[in-house]
Amino acid sequence: MFLMKSAQEASSAALVINAGARRGAAAPSLVVDTLQRAGLPVSAVHQVLSGAELAGTLDRVAADGHDLVVVGGGDGTVSCAAGRFAGTGTVLGVLPLGTANDLARTLEIPNDLAGACAALAGGKVVDIDLGRANGQPFLNVASVGLSVGVTATLSPRLKRYLGPVAYGVAAVRAYARHKSFRARLEFPDGDHEALELEDMLQVAVGNGRHYGGGNAVSPTAGIDDHLLDIYAIPGAPLREHMRIARLLKDGSFVERSGVYHRTCQRVRLVTEPPMPVNLDGEIATATPTDFSIERNAVHVVVPQGSTSARFDG
Repeated sequence: MFLMKSAQEASSAALVINAGARRGAAAPSLVVDTLQRAGLPVSAVHQVLSGAELAGTLDRVAADGHDLVVVGGGDGTVSCAAGRFAGTGTVLGVLPLGTANDLARTLEIPNDLAGACAALAGGKVVDIDLGRANGQPFLNVASVGLSVGVTATLSPRLKRYLGPVAYGVAAVRAYARHKSFRARLEFPDGDHEALELEDMLQVAVGNGRHYGGGNAVSPTAGIDDHLLDIYAIPGAPLREHMRIARLLKDGSFVERSGVYHRTCQRVRLVTEPPMPVNLDGEIATATPTDFSIERNAVHVVVPQGSTSARFDG
Protein backbone atom coordinates (compact mmCIF):
# COMPACT_ATOMS: atom_id res chain seq x y z
CA MET A 1 0.00 0.00 0.00
CA PHE A 2 1.29 3.45 -0.96
CA LEU A 3 1.60 5.69 2.11
CA MET A 4 1.39 9.42 1.52
CA LYS A 5 4.07 11.64 3.05
CA SER A 6 2.20 14.90 2.35
CA ALA A 7 -1.32 16.05 1.53
CA GLN A 8 -0.14 17.09 -1.93
CA GLU A 9 0.37 13.42 -2.83
CA ALA A 10 -3.35 12.65 -2.51
CA SER A 11 -5.02 11.35 -5.64
CA SER A 12 -8.57 11.70 -4.30
CA ALA A 13 -9.90 13.62 -1.31
CA ALA A 14 -13.27 13.77 0.43
CA LEU A 15 -14.53 16.45 2.82
CA VAL A 16 -16.79 15.52 5.74
CA ILE A 17 -18.16 18.44 7.76
CA ASN A 18 -20.21 18.29 10.95
CA ALA A 19 -22.60 21.14 10.23
CA GLY A 20 -23.77 20.99 13.83
CA ALA A 21 -20.34 21.93 15.15
CA ARG A 22 -19.88 25.43 16.56
CA ARG A 23 -18.33 26.74 13.33
CA GLY A 24 -19.50 24.04 10.94
CA ALA A 25 -22.46 25.58 9.15
CA ALA A 26 -20.55 28.14 7.07
CA ALA A 27 -17.42 26.09 6.46
CA PRO A 28 -17.91 23.85 3.36
CA SER A 29 -17.75 26.39 0.53
CA LEU A 30 -14.72 28.18 1.95
CA VAL A 31 -12.89 24.93 2.64
CA VAL A 32 -13.54 23.38 -0.77
CA ASP A 33 -12.48 26.52 -2.62
CA THR A 34 -9.34 26.95 -0.51
CA LEU A 35 -8.22 23.32 -0.80
CA GLN A 36 -8.94 23.06 -4.51
CA ARG A 37 -7.01 26.24 -5.22
CA ALA A 38 -4.13 24.73 -3.24
CA GLY A 39 -4.16 21.74 -5.57
CA LEU A 40 -5.89 19.14 -3.39
CA PRO A 41 -8.32 16.94 -5.39
CA VAL A 42 -11.52 17.36 -3.34
CA SER A 43 -14.11 15.39 -5.29
CA ALA A 44 -16.78 14.69 -2.66
CA VAL A 45 -18.37 16.85 0.04
CA HIS A 46 -20.59 15.50 2.82
CA GLN A 47 -22.39 17.43 5.57
CA VAL A 48 -23.74 15.62 8.62
CA LEU A 49 -25.82 16.68 11.61
CA SER A 50 -25.72 13.68 13.96
CA GLY A 51 -23.46 10.91 15.20
CA ALA A 52 -25.55 8.23 13.52
CA GLU A 53 -25.37 10.13 10.24
CA LEU A 54 -21.60 10.57 10.64
CA ALA A 55 -20.94 6.83 11.02
CA GLY A 56 -22.86 6.00 7.86
CA THR A 57 -21.21 8.80 5.91
CA LEU A 58 -17.73 7.63 6.92
CA ASP A 59 -18.60 4.12 5.76
CA ARG A 60 -19.61 5.48 2.35
CA VAL A 61 -16.47 7.60 2.12
CA ALA A 62 -14.36 4.56 2.98
CA ALA A 63 -16.09 2.51 0.28
CA ASP A 64 -15.29 5.21 -2.29
CA GLY A 65 -11.58 4.67 -1.69
CA HIS A 66 -10.38 8.23 -1.05
CA ASP A 67 -6.81 8.32 0.20
CA LEU A 68 -7.34 11.66 2.02
CA VAL A 69 -10.42 12.37 4.15
CA VAL A 70 -10.67 15.90 5.55
CA VAL A 71 -12.87 16.02 8.65
CA GLY A 72 -14.27 19.27 9.99
CA GLY A 73 -15.90 19.36 13.41
CA GLY A 74 -15.20 19.03 17.09
CA ASP A 75 -12.94 16.49 18.76
CA GLY A 76 -15.72 13.91 19.03
CA THR A 77 -16.29 14.04 15.27
CA VAL A 78 -12.60 13.63 14.48
CA SER A 79 -12.23 10.77 16.98
CA CYS A 80 -15.08 8.91 15.31
CA ALA A 81 -13.35 9.31 11.94
CA ALA A 82 -10.01 8.24 13.41
CA GLY A 83 -11.60 5.08 14.75
CA ARG A 84 -13.13 4.33 11.38
CA PHE A 85 -9.91 4.77 9.40
CA ALA A 86 -7.38 3.47 11.95
CA GLY A 87 -5.07 0.93 10.37
CA THR A 88 -6.42 1.43 6.85
CA GLY A 89 -3.75 3.71 5.41
CA THR A 90 -6.32 6.44 4.71
CA VAL A 91 -4.94 9.83 5.78
CA LEU A 92 -7.02 12.25 7.86
CA GLY A 93 -7.02 16.00 7.56
CA VAL A 94 -8.33 17.92 10.57
CA LEU A 95 -10.28 21.18 10.44
CA PRO A 96 -11.00 22.46 13.99
CA LEU A 97 -14.63 23.61 13.90
CA GLY A 98 -15.67 22.75 17.45
CA THR A 99 -15.44 24.61 20.75
CA ALA A 100 -12.33 23.19 22.41
CA ASN A 101 -10.41 21.78 19.40
CA ASP A 102 -7.91 20.09 21.70
CA LEU A 103 -6.67 17.63 19.08
CA ALA A 104 -5.75 20.54 16.80
CA ARG A 105 -3.96 22.16 19.74
CA THR A 106 -2.00 18.95 20.34
CA LEU A 107 -1.09 18.62 16.66
CA GLU A 108 -0.25 22.37 16.39
CA ILE A 109 -2.91 22.95 13.73
CA PRO A 110 -4.06 26.61 13.59
CA ASN A 111 -7.45 27.22 15.17
CA ASP A 112 -8.67 29.62 12.49
CA LEU A 113 -10.22 28.01 9.42
CA ALA A 114 -8.04 29.76 6.84
CA GLY A 115 -4.86 28.86 8.74
CA ALA A 116 -5.99 25.26 9.17
CA CYS A 117 -6.70 24.94 5.45
CA ALA A 118 -3.30 26.36 4.58
CA ALA A 119 -1.58 24.01 7.03
CA LEU A 120 -3.49 21.08 5.56
CA ALA A 121 -2.69 21.96 1.96
CA GLY A 122 1.04 22.25 2.69
CA GLY A 123 1.22 19.75 5.52
CA LYS A 124 3.09 16.53 6.19
CA VAL A 125 1.71 13.13 7.22
CA VAL A 126 2.50 11.71 10.66
CA ASP A 127 1.30 8.72 12.68
CA ILE A 128 -0.53 9.19 15.98
CA ASP A 129 -1.77 6.74 18.59
CA LEU A 130 -5.43 5.91 19.10
CA GLY A 131 -6.99 5.14 22.47
CA ARG A 132 -9.77 2.59 22.89
CA ALA A 133 -12.30 2.40 25.73
CA ASN A 134 -14.34 -0.80 25.58
CA GLY A 135 -13.49 -0.73 21.89
CA GLN A 136 -14.70 2.86 21.35
CA PRO A 137 -12.08 5.28 19.94
CA PHE A 138 -10.73 8.43 21.57
CA LEU A 139 -7.81 10.69 20.69
CA ASN A 140 -7.54 13.09 23.62
CA VAL A 141 -8.90 11.88 26.96
CA ALA A 142 -11.44 9.47 28.41
CA SER A 143 -12.73 10.28 31.89
CA VAL A 144 -15.30 9.64 34.60
CA GLY A 145 -16.51 11.90 37.37
CA LEU A 146 -16.48 15.70 37.17
CA SER A 147 -15.84 15.83 33.41
CA VAL A 148 -19.07 13.94 32.69
CA GLY A 149 -20.95 16.57 34.66
CA VAL A 150 -19.16 19.27 32.67
CA THR A 151 -20.21 17.62 29.39
CA ALA A 152 -23.82 17.39 30.57
CA THR A 153 -23.77 21.11 31.47
CA LEU A 154 -22.21 22.23 28.17
CA SER A 155 -25.31 23.11 26.20
CA PRO A 156 -24.94 24.04 22.50
CA ARG A 157 -26.14 27.53 23.41
CA LEU A 158 -23.47 27.93 26.10
CA LYS A 159 -20.74 26.79 23.72
CA ARG A 160 -22.02 28.98 20.90
CA TYR A 161 -22.04 32.18 22.96
CA LEU A 162 -19.02 31.65 25.23
CA GLY A 163 -16.72 29.47 23.13
CA PRO A 164 -13.89 27.83 25.15
CA VAL A 165 -14.83 29.91 28.21
CA ALA A 166 -17.94 27.73 28.42
CA TYR A 167 -15.78 24.91 29.83
CA GLY A 168 -14.87 26.96 32.89
CA VAL A 169 -18.48 27.99 33.49
CA ALA A 170 -19.67 24.40 33.11
CA ALA A 171 -16.93 23.12 35.43
CA VAL A 172 -18.03 25.45 38.25
CA ARG A 173 -21.64 24.34 37.87
CA ALA A 174 -20.72 20.63 37.68
CA TYR A 175 -18.41 20.89 40.73
CA ALA A 176 -21.26 22.20 42.84
CA ARG A 177 -23.36 19.12 41.99
CA HIS A 178 -20.62 16.48 42.02
CA LYS A 179 -20.97 13.28 44.08
CA SER A 180 -17.82 11.36 45.02
CA PHE A 181 -17.28 7.76 43.91
CA ARG A 182 -15.01 4.78 44.50
CA ALA A 183 -12.70 3.46 41.79
CA ARG A 184 -10.27 0.63 41.19
CA LEU A 185 -7.50 0.79 38.59
CA GLU A 186 -6.17 -2.57 37.44
CA PHE A 187 -3.09 -2.99 35.25
CA PRO A 188 -3.37 -6.27 33.30
CA ASP A 189 0.24 -6.14 32.07
CA GLY A 190 1.52 -6.13 35.65
CA ASP A 191 3.45 -2.87 35.24
CA HIS A 192 1.78 -1.31 38.31
CA GLU A 193 0.05 -2.50 41.44
CA ALA A 194 -3.74 -2.12 41.42
CA LEU A 195 -5.02 1.10 43.01
CA GLU A 196 -8.06 1.24 45.30
CA LEU A 197 -9.35 4.80 45.28
CA GLU A 198 -11.90 6.32 47.67
CA ASP A 199 -13.86 9.58 47.50
CA MET A 200 -12.81 10.49 43.95
CA LEU A 201 -13.47 13.68 42.01
CA GLN A 202 -12.23 12.49 38.60
CA VAL A 203 -10.30 9.70 36.95
CA ALA A 204 -8.95 10.27 33.44
CA VAL A 205 -7.08 8.21 30.86
CA GLY A 206 -5.23 10.29 28.28
CA ASN A 207 -3.96 9.33 24.84
CA GLY A 208 -3.14 12.84 23.60
CA ARG A 209 -1.80 15.89 25.39
CA HIS A 210 -4.65 18.41 25.59
CA TYR A 211 -8.29 18.24 26.69
CA GLY A 212 -11.00 20.43 28.18
CA GLY A 213 -10.16 23.56 26.22
CA GLY A 214 -6.39 23.58 26.60
CA ASN A 215 -5.62 21.63 29.78
CA ALA A 216 -2.72 19.16 29.69
CA VAL A 217 -3.00 15.56 30.85
CA SER A 218 0.51 15.69 32.35
CA PRO A 219 3.77 17.54 31.67
CA THR A 220 5.05 14.61 29.57
CA ALA A 221 1.88 13.40 27.81
CA GLY A 222 2.02 13.08 24.02
CA ILE A 223 -0.09 11.58 21.26
CA ASP A 224 2.90 9.77 19.76
CA ASP A 225 4.49 8.27 22.89
CA HIS A 226 2.65 4.89 22.74
CA LEU A 227 1.43 5.32 26.33
CA LEU A 228 -1.76 6.07 28.18
CA ASP A 229 -1.45 8.72 30.91
CA ILE A 230 -3.77 8.04 33.86
CA TYR A 231 -4.52 10.51 36.62
CA ALA A 232 -6.92 10.35 39.54
CA ILE A 233 -7.92 13.38 41.62
CA PRO A 234 -9.43 12.62 45.06
CA GLY A 235 -11.98 14.64 46.94
CA ALA A 236 -10.41 17.48 48.93
CA PRO A 237 -11.27 20.88 50.40
CA LEU A 238 -12.23 23.49 47.84
CA ARG A 239 -8.98 25.41 48.38
CA GLU A 240 -6.95 22.35 47.33
CA HIS A 241 -9.04 21.83 44.21
CA MET A 242 -8.51 25.52 43.40
CA ARG A 243 -4.74 24.97 43.62
CA ILE A 244 -5.04 21.98 41.32
CA ALA A 245 -7.18 23.97 38.88
CA ARG A 246 -4.42 26.58 38.55
CA LEU A 247 -2.02 23.81 37.41
CA LEU A 248 -4.27 22.20 34.81
CA LYS A 249 -2.87 24.09 31.82
CA ASP A 250 0.61 22.57 32.00
CA GLY A 251 -0.40 19.28 33.62
CA SER A 252 1.80 19.81 36.67
CA PHE A 253 -1.17 19.12 38.96
CA VAL A 254 -0.25 15.40 38.70
CA GLU A 255 2.81 16.18 40.85
CA ARG A 256 0.73 17.37 43.81
CA SER A 257 0.50 15.20 46.90
CA GLY A 258 -2.63 13.05 46.81
CA VAL A 259 -3.01 13.03 43.01
CA TYR A 260 -2.32 9.64 41.43
CA HIS A 261 -0.46 9.44 38.10
CA ARG A 262 0.54 6.35 36.12
CA THR A 263 1.54 5.54 32.53
CA CYS A 264 0.89 2.22 30.80
CA GLN A 265 -0.48 0.63 27.64
CA ARG A 266 -3.51 -1.06 29.18
CA VAL A 267 -5.67 -0.33 32.22
CA ARG A 268 -9.07 -1.39 33.52
CA LEU A 269 -11.27 1.02 35.45
CA VAL A 270 -14.00 -0.21 37.76
CA THR A 271 -16.18 2.25 39.70
CA GLU A 272 -18.76 2.05 42.44
CA PRO A 273 -21.37 2.89 41.37
CA PRO A 274 -21.02 2.13 37.60
CA MET A 275 -20.55 5.43 35.78
CA PRO A 276 -20.74 6.91 32.26
CA VAL A 277 -17.44 7.55 30.48
CA ASN A 278 -16.70 10.73 28.54
CA LEU A 279 -14.66 10.16 25.36
CA ASP A 280 -13.45 13.42 23.80
CA GLY A 281 -16.60 15.25 24.86
CA GLU A 282 -19.08 12.48 24.06
CA ILE A 283 -20.65 10.04 26.55
CA ALA A 284 -19.89 6.81 24.70
CA THR A 285 -19.53 3.93 27.17
CA ALA A 286 -19.67 3.10 30.89
CA THR A 287 -17.62 1.45 33.60
CA PRO A 288 -16.21 -1.10 34.00
CA THR A 289 -13.99 0.02 31.12
CA ASP A 290 -10.97 -1.60 29.50
CA PHE A 291 -8.57 0.95 28.02
CA SER A 292 -5.85 0.20 25.49
CA ILE A 293 -3.69 2.01 22.98
CA GLU A 294 -3.12 1.33 19.29
CA ARG A 295 0.34 2.53 18.34
CA ASN A 296 0.76 4.62 15.16
CA ALA A 297 -2.80 3.68 14.18
CA VAL A 298 -3.91 6.92 12.54
CA HIS A 299 -2.24 8.81 9.68
CA VAL A 300 -2.97 12.53 9.94
CA VAL A 301 -1.81 15.73 8.25
CA VAL A 302 -0.06 18.30 10.46
CA PRO A 303 1.76 21.56 9.67
CA GLN A 304 5.30 21.13 8.36
CA GLY A 305 6.71 22.69 11.52
CA SER A 306 4.72 20.55 13.95
CA THR A 307 6.77 18.49 16.40
CA SER A 308 3.77 16.68 17.92
CA ALA A 309 4.41 13.37 16.11
CA ARG A 310 6.52 11.79 13.41
CA PHE A 311 5.97 9.42 10.50
CA ASP A 312 6.91 5.86 11.36
CA GLY A 313 5.17 4.16 8.42
